[in-house]
Amino acid sequence: MIKHYCQSEGVRLITKVEMKVLGERELVAANVNFETNTAEISCNEVKVSEIQFDIPIKGTVYSTLLNYKGALAELGDTVNNTPYNSPPIAPILYIKPANTFNCHRAAIPMPVGITKLVVGAALGIVIAKKAIAVNEANALNYIAGYIIVNDVCIPHDSVYRPAVPYYARDGFCPIGPWIIDRHEVVNPDDLAIRVFINDKLQQENSTANLIRPISRLLADVTEFMTLYPGDVLLVGTPENAPLVEVGDKVRIEIAGIGILENVVMEEKERVRWLAI
Repeated sequence: MIKHYCQSEGVRLITKVEMKVLGERELVAANVNFETNTAEISCNEVKVSEIQFDIPIKGTVYSTLLNYKGALAELGDTVNNTPYNSPPIAPILYIKPANTFNCHRAAIPMPVGITKLVVGAALGIVIAKKAIAVNEANALNYIAGYIIVNDVCIPHDSVYRPAVPYYARDGFCPIGPWIIDRHEVVNPDDLAIRVFINDKLQQENSTANLIRPISRLLADVTEFMTLYPGDVLLVGTPENAPLVEVGDKVRIEIAGIGILENVVMEEKERVRWLAI
């Protein structure tokens, strides 16, 4: 299949991906056409809207805080006060455990007693091979591909010590719809990110605004911990994150990566929906 380029976004319009299709045990290779919104799977062309997606990753998901310039700037002078005392000198990480994993078009649960959730639009780096003490110059060689993640959380004030009850609820990590091969993305450090709530644009940013670009982030993280094949490292979430309520439809678009869509549902209703 001939590959075309979108020069303004630095990404291909026809792209190699791997996706997890409901009912299949392994990832399925496909060519996605962003112009026609179709996918070629095993020489068959299907509409993306007709694919039943499953969660495409199995490794650990690590999320990064305060890696967007605007997100750090939001703290203002408080970053120099207790308990922070200074801007972060290393990546601030926390884990999104397996119970949080959710798939494209699935429901995000609103916990009982909570009325709003924070949408965390993030580009995910999928690790290709064991990464330890990675050199920034060849960091991209450790990347299998890229994926869209919604790092959902309950609104809160804690920054340096993210609390598990805010971040690690069931279904709080929609991820998908597929993994884009890293070679298909010309410049991952310049990808437009847009968040739509009920089809209205509510947030817009770019990975060009990262404090630690992707290669630097991967080098800094693997300086003190090992990442394994299949793990996902989120580059961070932009400032001014939208809030959503029950019934809201969330759509995260990352240029050249795709679209991740979910709807917010009462937790008890989601449990009933999953049981069907």
